[in-house]
Amino acid sequence: MINKPTEQKLIACQQCDALFEQPRLTLGQQAECCRCGETLIEYKAHAIERTFALSIAGLLLIIPAIILPILGVSLAGKTHQASLFNCILVLIDKGFYFIATLVFVFVIAVPIVRLIGACYLAYSLLFNKTKPFLLVFFRTYNQLGSWSMLHVFLLGIVVAMYKLVDDMEITIHYGLLAFVLLLICSTLVSVNLDKKYVWDTLEQACDNTNS
Repeated sequence: MINKPTEQKLIACQQCDALFEQPRLTLGQQAECCRCGETLIEYKAHAIERTFALSIAGLLLIIPAIILPILGVSLAGKTHQASLFNCILVLIDKGFYFIATLVFVFVIAVPIVRLIGACYLAYSLLFNKTKPFLLVFFRTYNQLGSWSMLHVFLLGIVVAMYKLVDDMEITIHYGLLAFVLLLICSTLVSVNLDKKYVWDTLEQACDNTNS
């Protein structure tokens, strides 16, 4: 528990709106509101290490998820396999340039940029290589969060399988496994990255540089 404030740097409880002096915490600690018991601040233990490992794993899965076949469809003795990259090429070949661009940006480009960004942030924090420009970098990273659409593409795959399963023979390939693992890694990176700790660390580094 923490007591009521005596200085200007305050934090409000999101449950009961009580104001408190912002405490100094270390990794693994949390501060609770003494009025309602709501968690005010929590620094997740080993969050940066997990983020670093998961972002590297996600980057390693990018190429298999894009290149390897996701599904195979067999009908009348003919078999066709499709990967994520093939899907984009087919859309371009059919003249759906705008849709192909959207798929590339939201399913490939943005997830890759976010994984690279998370990896770089975690690396900078782990090895004490923080710079003032990382504040702007982290703000941009957060804004990209709503633009990653891996889950939407996976939902499209599931719907397509449901519609085709009665008429065609469908086989699942390693590309789908790689894509699902990529989605899991991307989600876990977002869950494990302790934004409050990152903000506080980067702001402190910026203040130390200016002083």
